[in-house]
Amino acid sequence: MKRIWLLPVAIAAAGVLTSASSGQAPNAHGLVRAGALHVTKECSQFDGTVGSFCTITSSNISVIRPGMRVVYLAAVAKDGSLDSDLVLTGGGHQTAAVGHVVLNDAAMHVTIWGGSGAFACFHADVTVSQDKAGIWHWDGTYHFGVCLDLERGTG
Repeated sequence: MKRIWLLPVAIAAAGVLTSASSGQAPNAHGLVRAGALHVTKECSQFDGTVGSFCTITSSNISVIRPGMRVVYLAAVAKDGSLDSDLVLTGGGHQTAAVGHVVLNDAAMHVTIWGGSGAFACFHADVTVSQDKAGIWHWDGTYHFGVCLDLERGTG
């Protein structure tokens, strides 16, 4: 009888060790909810004004889909730098995620700290770069953390 329940425990432990060795953390259901993030976007609609946007062209995670927009809530400064909050929107322009971007001579960085729907409890920390073809890249890490429901005081 003892051997019957040991097998599922051993399989679960092996899954945790496999996830831990790959640098990715499993969630309560054993699904990987953290890892490397790689996104590309094109910015033909970005003109540096408030509300202009770039369009996601590819992503290695399913919650960030091609066609989503990254809308910038501040204008580019006279020196060409950008220090702006941003909204990542899905179909129908519903808010999906919120974050902040800093692009200047010293930093090329985006932080995303949460949102609604599939982006509840989402966090990302990425470096921004642009290739010779004009395609922008976000490369860094993401994870789904603990959500706090401030109205109910629960996690």
